[in-house]
Amino acid sequence: MDWVKETLSDTPEIALFLCLALGFALGKVRIWKISLGGVAGTLVVAILLGMFADIELNDQVKQIAFALFIFTLGYVSGPTFFASLNRKSLKYATFTGIEVVSVLLITAAAVLIMNLDEGTAAGLLAGGATESAAVGTATDAIGRLDLPADQIATLQANVGTAYSISYICGLITIVLLSSQFFPLIMRIDLREEAAKLWAKLGGTADEDTAAPAAPAVVGREYRITTAAGRTVAEVQADLGDATIEEVQRDGEKVALTPDLPLDQGDRVLVVGRREALVGSANRIGEEVALDESMAMSLDLADVVVTRKGYKATTLGEIRRDFADERQGVYLQKVTRGDHELPVKPSTLIQHGDTVRLSGSGRDLSRVIPMVGFRLDPAVRFDMVFIAIGVVLGFLIGMLVWTVGTIPLTLGTGGGCLLAGLLFGWIRSKRPTFGQYDSGAADVIKTLGLAVFICAVGLSSGPQAVELVEEFGWGLPIAGVAMTAIPAFVSFFVAWKLMKLPAPLVLGSVTGQQCSTPGVTAVQAAAGNATPLMAYTIVYAFSNVVLPLLGPIVVAMAHALG
Repeated sequence: MDWVKETLSDTPEIALFLCLALGFALGKVRIWKISLGGVAGTLVVAILLGMFADIELNDQVKQIAFALFIFTLGYVSGPTFFASLNRKSLKYATFTGIEVVSVLLITAAAVLIMNLDEGTAAGLLAGGATESAAVGTATDAIGRLDLPADQIATLQANVGTAYSISYICGLITIVLLSSQFFPLIMRIDLREEAAKLWAKLGGTADEDTAAPAAPAVVGREYRITTAAGRTVAEVQADLGDATIEEVQRDGEKVALTPDLPLDQGDRVLVVGRREALVGSANRIGEEVALDESMAMSLDLADVVVTRKGYKATTLGEIRRDFADERQGVYLQKVTRGDHELPVKPSTLIQHGDTVRLSGSGRDLSRVIPMVGFRLDPAVRFDMVFIAIGVVLGFLIGMLVWTVGTIPLTLGTGGGCLLAGLLFGWIRSKRPTFGQYDSGAADVIKTLGLAVFICAVGLSSGPQAVELVEEFGWGLPIAGVAMTAIPAFVSFFVAWKLMKLPAPLVLGSVTGQQCSTPGVTAVQAAAGNATPLMAYTIVYAFSNVVLPLLGPIVVAMAHALG
């Protein structure tokens, strides 16, 4: 056993990856509808391992990991955040405002009642608000207090311990409230209400699970009989969401134009949605086996919506306004930040959203410039642009404003978050550079936060028992209150004042806390993706604002203490 302790102490890199492995394994364990997730699981394992052995990760490793996480968070959220500053979406910022005011007031009350120190207060807020990024910004702010080094180390350790306790309480609370108790209070069948909203958005009435982004696109070959004498444009107008992509006459390809008349016996390749081609033989002619010479491949393109002068509008309005121009191109998926949205007529498309289009290369080359910029699938990470952004974030974090005796600074976390927002916004306006693949961004965010949280947990281990003994049940109770009070306030505002549909009410409540487990539970209860319609907008606001509360709560606790 001594050998194990010495090995972990002498080689903290082994302890780091051991915590990651065990933590993410623990995070997958599901009890009812609740699982901790990899990051929270890593924190729990790191605290326990820190109690077992004296392990300390290099401060530079911790800083770099958090900087990469928080910059990427801002970079991914930036386009959605700024795009949401419009009349249709801005009302959802109300829920982020409720969250901010509530958690600060509850934290202030906890500091006064329980005499919490700066670290415990910050950890309580970060955990109760289920906002891991606030741990980093608060830890950085504590490091700038004019206090002895050993006291700062203790306060920073208290952040992680209080966060772990409060986070578990907050996670359980938000999942239970949003997926179980709030629907009971509204006296509704959530699945039925979600189905109604899904149908209103343009889905079919019998869809009770999250549907694929779009029906399958298929190709069929026909021999012209019924359509003989009609032009390509006239036949396509009858078919709806289908296009004639190739015409062969006497074994030779014919130049395809809208006014090309079709002759008896011509062979045509028609591509479109499966339902559009059902029964189309009656309007075209006999369906025949697909000739290899007529075969074609559909291209897929991920396109960032950057159309100049574009204002947020619905898919239904886009389909109506560009009925002719979009001919031959099919929408497969809509992604906003880290979340995939339902592809329905009432889905709001914002500047910076990514849409996946399919069609022939000829049709895509015509339509993509009308939508925005096509992502290069070969590029995953523009190192030059992103590294410059992180440098700027560090420089912004070095700025300090002194108010009285309290130094106020954004620190590394706030600086890199703002730099990420700025660079993400620039990228959305000038998408020819700065590409950051969503898969790569997700890996960087997850790994960066997990490494930082592991470092916090390892240093928190020795003080964990003392902190729990000092405050007892006060921390769990305060953690539940930190989650439940703003959730109840937002619930009644959304339900009674804004009169939002039930799925959007619950999506807003989970979005204000950036609770992915919460919205996942709501989606499971709803049976479709309608809660995401509100969640993604509120999430964008909260994801930017809540991390900035770290320095604020440290300054507030320091002043009250």
